[in-house]
Amino acid sequence: MLDHNATAGQSVRMTAPSAPSTRGKAARGPSPGSPAALRSANQRRVLDVLRGRDPEAKPDGPHTQAELARLTGLAPATVSNIVRELTTAGLLEVEPGAGRRGTTLQLSASAGLVAGIDFGHSHVAVAIGDLAGRVLAETRTPLRATHTSDEGLDVAHRLLEQLLADLPGAVIRAVGMGLPAPVSDGLVRSSAILPGWVGVDALAAVSERFALPAYVDNDANLGAVAEQRVGAANGCRTAVFVKVSSGIGAGLVIEGEIFRGSSGTAGEIGHLTLDEQGPVCRCGSRGCLEAYSSVETVQELLTAQLPDAGIAEIVAAAKEGSVPALRVLEDAGLHLGWGLAAVVNLVNPELVVVGGEIAHAGELLLGSVRIGLRRHALDAAAGTPIVTGALGERASLLGALMLAADRTEITTA
Repeated sequence: MLDHNATAGQSVRMTAPSAPSTRGKAARGPSPGSPAALRSANQRRVLDVLRGRDPEAKPDGPHTQAELARLTGLAPATVSNIVRELTTAGLLEVEPGAGRRGTTLQLSASAGLVAGIDFGHSHVAVAIGDLAGRVLAETRTPLRATHTSDEGLDVAHRLLEQLLADLPGAVIRAVGMGLPAPVSDGLVRSSAILPGWVGVDALAAVSERFALPAYVDNDANLGAVAEQRVGAANGCRTAVFVKVSSGIGAGLVIEGEIFRGSSGTAGEIGHLTLDEQGPVCRCGSRGCLEAYSSVETVQELLTAQLPDAGIAEIVAAAKEGSVPALRVLEDAGLHLGWGLAAVVNLVNPELVVVGGEIAHAGELLLGSVRIGLRRHALDAAAGTPIVTGALGERASLLGALMLAADRTEITTA
C-alpha cells in the first residue's frame, strides 16, 4: 500500500544537501553536543554503512558487528548497543553465523520501503526497494514519446499498484523519480526529449499523485549515483557517468557527491558544440554532440540499410560484420570521445562510465570512444579509463530508488 499518511508534517519537504528536488525545513533534532545528539549521530553512522552510503562498505551488505565498528570508527561496545537498539526496534535482520563474529546484520524490510520511477523518451520503469536500495520488484512499459506529465504519472501509479499487489503488507514511504531533463528545485526547466514535461513542477506533481514524500532528479545524475554506489564506479570518489540514449547527459560525481551546478543543469554534455556548421540539434543549435552520437542519430543514419532497427538489432548487425552498422557506431564513438575529452579535461575523473541504450554496443563503441578521447584530451587525462556501466538500462531506476531511500529517515523512536 501507499503510505498516504506520510504526507502529514514536514517530512514531505525536507531539505537536504545536494538535493535540489526537495523543499522546506527539516524537523528540529536534539541540541548539538547533547548526549542525545551524539547517540543519534552514532546511530546514523551505523545506518549509513548498512544503507550502502559508506564508500568503503560492501554495497549490498550484510555486515558483521566487527565490520560496522571498523567502518564507522566507533567502539565495538558502542556498535553493540546501537545494534541492540535497532534490532529491538525491528529495523535489523540478524543472520546467525559461527560465533558472534560470524553473525551478520542488514536492514529489515520493516524499516520501510520506497519506490523508484524512471522516465525515458518512450518508456517508464517502476521499482520497489528497501531503505538499503535493494530491489524487491520492478517493471517497465512503453510510453508515447509525446505523453503529458499527467499521463506518465498515471501509468507509473498503475504500475506501482500492480507491484504492490504482489507484496502483501508492503508500505511505501517515499518516491524517487528520474527525468531526462534539467531539474531545478523540482521544476523541469526544458526538455526536448520529454516535451510534455516542460515547465511542470515535477516534484509537486509526483508528490500529489502518489500522496507521498517525493524527490526528483535528472536521470543521468541518478545513474551516476547507482553506478558509483553498486556499479562500475564503486570505490571511485570522482567519476563521470554518461547516459547515451535518445539524448546524452552526464552525471558528475566529484569527491563522492553529485555536482549539479547552480541551477541543476550541470552535466548537459549532449549540447556541447562540436561543429557550429554541423547538423541541427533538437535543442535548436547546430553541431551538438547529441546530433552525432545519440541512439536516435545512429538509428536515423541506418534507416536505409536497417529500417526500423532498434539499437540491439544494429549492434547485432555490426557483430555479424555489417559495414554500415560498424561505421556508424564507430563514428558515434569518435564524437562521443571528443565530447568526453572536454569533460575529462575539466573534471579529471578516475573513471568514465558509459550507460544508456548505446552501452549495448560494448567495445564496438568504446574502442572508438577511447580514440576520440586520446585525440582531444590533455596528455595527463587522455588515458582515463572508459568502461561500460555495470547496471545497464536499470542504472537510473536504481538511482531513483536510492534517492528516495537516502532521503527517508530511519529512527528507533
